[in-house]
Amino acid sequence: MEQKIEIFRYDKLLNEYMEFNSFSALQKMNTEHLQATKFLIEDVLRLGQVNDDNINGKLKAFYSDSTLRRLMTDAMAKYKDMSGLEKGLSKGFRKLKKQIPSLKIPCVYSQISALNESIVVGDSLLGISIDKYMGVDYPMYKRFFYDYQRKSMKPERILPDCFNFYLLSEYPLPKDSKGCLIDYMLHIGKLHYIVNKILDYKTVGEELNYTRDEEAWCEHNQRKIWEYIMQNGQINSTDPMVIRKYMKPAPNTAFFGDQSPMMVGVWMGTQIVNSYMKNHPKTTVNELLEMSDYSRMLADARFNP
Repeated sequence: MEQKIEIFRYDKLLNEYMEFNSFSALQKMNTEHLQATKFLIEDVLRLGQVNDDNINGKLKAFYSDSTLRRLMTDAMAKYKDMSGLEKGLSKGFRKLKKQIPSLKIPCVYSQISALNESIVVGDSLLGISIDKYMGVDYPMYKRFFYDYQRKSMKPERILPDCFNFYLLSEYPLPKDSKGCLIDYMLHIGKLHYIVNKILDYKTVGEELNYTRDEEAWCEHNQRKIWEYIMQNGQINSTDPMVIRKYMKPAPNTAFFGDQSPMMVGVWMGTQIVNSYMKNHPKTTVNELLEMSDYSRMLADARFNP
């Protein structure tokens, strides 16, 4: 059967409750879409528990804020039609399901997260916060976010974010992992490597939202980056600050100065995974996802930048 994703418009349901004090909308939120409501109230907005006595009143008061009303109106206007996104999700999940027959296909919905989580995942659900993808120049973002954060807050980032977050929820870093830099580099790197393939990006840099200059910088400095990591003993470092500097969004990767892009560790991870897959062409996506001995994977990758 062909996989077809339809995005449920939870944002419209919430808006109906807000705008018209609709009892039927509230009823649907608390019965048919209870899991999405629970996520929103408890995990995203942290307003309390979904079954608290006055939680509906709290939710209504929260979204009555004039800034949030504007955000909600703007987001629903921008995302009036989500058919292109549905096509991209359907195609991507079709490809993934072919490679990983056991993969559960989530129910996908759109929401307004009040500029909190971009993507939420759990229990076969995938929620897209459309208010976090209004475009780099959306005026409200300039008040709340740095330039490097706004860079990824555009419609084109929804698809890669959906697949990366969903795969990470299905394949988290193994519990017995040492939690050192190479574990993170290869674990996150292999997810980006797979998303790059299923969404048909031309390059890893494009999937990572790098500019051409940033990707060129990585290619030009690949050997230097690798030597720096090895010579400074960072490959097996479990220091959270070291890992964060390599793996998390920031204006740049602190070890390499202002010219470097963010998340150089992720980019390097995908290069090592690519090297591994070239040397082991019979490895399936399923097998790659199940691998957890990253020291061995690094050795077998024969990575030589």
